Amino acid sequence: MKLITAIFLTTFLAFAIGLFTFLPWWSFVFTSFIVAVAIHQKPGIAFLAGFSGLFILWTLLAVLKDTANEHILSTKVAHLFPLGGSYLLLILITGLLGGLVSGLAALTGSNFRKTSNK
Repeated sequence: MKLITAIFLTTFLAFAIGLFTFLPWWSFVFTSFIVAVAIHQKPGIAFLAGFSGLFILWTLLAVLKDTANEHILSTKVAHLFPLGGSYLLLILITGLLGGLVSGLAALTGSNFRKTSNK
């Protein structure tokens, strides 16, 4: 139950902080860190929660933005990388990168909580 709560909170808070356009793209790192400190979990589970929350959010947002312009821009960007023009692969890589950054922030938060309790 804590895993689902952490995933939901990570997703919701990252979306909420993303609404402030004057903040940099990586500002969700702070929300992932805070969620991992607030919800006590093992470091591996905290990483999974942070990764899953941002992977879901970024993939969903990328799909919504991409379908609005009928995959025109993402297909052109996918041709720049060795993806064979696959916009789906580009969206998955986008989700993986966001999830990895968030997962590492959550892992740091979980380890911070462990060291601060000692």
